[in-house]
Amino acid sequence: MINLQMHKSDNNSKMTLHKECLTGSFHFQLYESVMSKSKQPIDNSTVLESISDGVFSVDHDWKISSFNRAAEEITGIDRKDTLGRYCSEVFRSSLCGGQCALRETLSTGKPIINKSCYFINSKGNKVPVTLSTAVLKDQQGNIIGGAETFRDLSEIENLKKQLGKQSKDNRLSSHSHSMKAVIEMVEAVADTSTTILIYGETGTGKEVIAKALHQLSARNKAPFIAVNCAALPENLLESTLFGHVKGAFTGAYENKLGYFARAEKGTLFLDEIGDISPALQVRLLRVLQEQEFEPVGSNKPQKTQVRIITATNKNLLDLVSQGQFREDLYYRLNVIKISLPTLAQRIEDIAFLVDIFIKRFNLLHNKSIQGISAEALSHLQSYAWPGNIRELENSIERACVLSQESYLQLSCFPFVNSVAAKGEQSIRGNLENNREEVEKQLIIETLKNNHSKIATAKVLGIHKTTLFRKMKKYNIAF
Repeated sequence: MINLQMHKSDNNSKMTLHKECLTGSFHFQLYESVMSKSKQPIDNSTVLESISDGVFSVDHDWKISSFNRAAEEITGIDRKDTLGRYCSEVFRSSLCGGQCALRETLSTGKPIINKSCYFINSKGNKVPVTLSTAVLKDQQGNIIGGAETFRDLSEIENLKKQLGKQSKDNRLSSHSHSMKAVIEMVEAVADTSTTILIYGETGTGKEVIAKALHQLSARNKAPFIAVNCAALPENLLESTLFGHVKGAFTGAYENKLGYFARAEKGTLFLDEIGDISPALQVRLLRVLQEQEFEPVGSNKPQKTQVRIITATNKNLLDLVSQGQFREDLYYRLNVIKISLPTLAQRIEDIAFLVDIFIKRFNLLHNKSIQGISAEALSHLQSYAWPGNIRELENSIERACVLSQESYLQLSCFPFVNSVAAKGEQSIRGNLENNREEVEKQLIIETLKNNHSKIATAKVLGIHKTTLFRKMKKYNIAF
């Protein structure tokens, strides 16, 4: 227990506060550490004034008897204007009245830890908080009121809103010609019920495209559920998709809805569809053909209006030819195919994506990175990015977390720097051979386009005799 000095002038009695409350928002371990290390007695009010959580107490009449500094800052109300007033007048909380957490604690004697609600501050704005409550007793153990702590969640809520807005605004933005073609396709087919197959390497953003298709459709008020088919064993994936009835297998103690039922009238995104078993392929084919399914252990078909979007990084036609994927299912899934380019094929987007990720991780990690240096960006644009956008995102997050400068430098990307150094060495070794091949192809293409040796020499910026000599060297007939 810990003494809590009352601020109210006409009551100088000391009170004790249950330790359970302190383990929630009162930073009890910090308090004990300070007290144990201090050679001089520390007034409890000093500790309460130093913490960042708001703390107040009420007496039997529900009038505020103490109010710490953090409570003043969070509410915007001066302490002297709160003492002796009813707590409901000061806070105007969403829990005031029948749902009062402090009333519940005083009735049951049990503390409440980290309950979410909001109150109205002095400016009339809603302030989201989590609160904890405890019974307040005097040194003889008599209940003389209650105490409550509250933590301001405004910054966290603002962060969620900004991240949500940023994600929505940038979902389908691109400066790449190849991606603009994808976006046009998405916008054209989003508000249809047709089945779509998204093809792309790992990390190219297949789920992002699936979510965009859902958000742009009339189904956007209904659920969007994503399932990685390669992440679950066959039996578990079957139950996950179709649900099961009680007693269907060992451990099935009750009926359970599957994702087809939970995503009703919405969108079910099946990633890594090329990895599902032949048995599941048959069941999925029936859903596509009949718009119905049976939960595991049941023989009663259930109708479904779920839109199915699938994705893979494998060549399904190759799997069909190898007998690993049903041909009829392939054609059912491949009504509309959207192929995503790799990040290396859309280098125009790298600067754009880097800017988005820096802003995102500034918010997440409370950083203030202003951008990326020209040298670092140049190397990022030259890197192959085998992990595509996901690899870029993870790299920017690591750089933002570790960087101590305003701009991300090349040193923040050691793997890129290492690859670049090896690449330069390789280029020096093969430069001569590559240069000659490029020169040969350039002459051939220019001759085809201009149908004249004289015009070709002029376009290439060389003398016609130089062109004739090079044509002879490369054995180019014209």
